[in-house]
Amino acid sequence: MKKTRAQKGLGKYDAPLKMQFDKGVTDFKAGRVINPFNKDTMQYREWERGFNKSYFAALKRQKEYESKTRSGTISKGEVQYV
Repeated sequence: MKKTRAQKGLGKYDAPLKMQFDKGVTDFKAGRVINPFNKDTMQYREWERGFNKSYFAALKRQKEYESKTRSGTISKGEVQYV
C-alpha cells in the first residue's frame, strides 16, 4: 500500500522540485538574489540549490578565464621580487 503525502511527512509545496531548481538557476542569471519562497520549505531549499549551482559554475568559469589571461606574465600593478 502506498503512503500518502502526509504519511511521508511532505506538504503541498514539496513537489515538483525541478521547477524551483530551474527558477533558482534563471533567477541567478537574471540577477534576482531574493528567494521568493517561504523559509523552512523544500521549495526554498531547491531554489537555493539551483541558485548556488549557477553561482559556483559562473565562479569556476571566471577563475579559469582569469588564469588563462594572467599566465606567464606579471600583470600591471603586481610587485616582482628579485
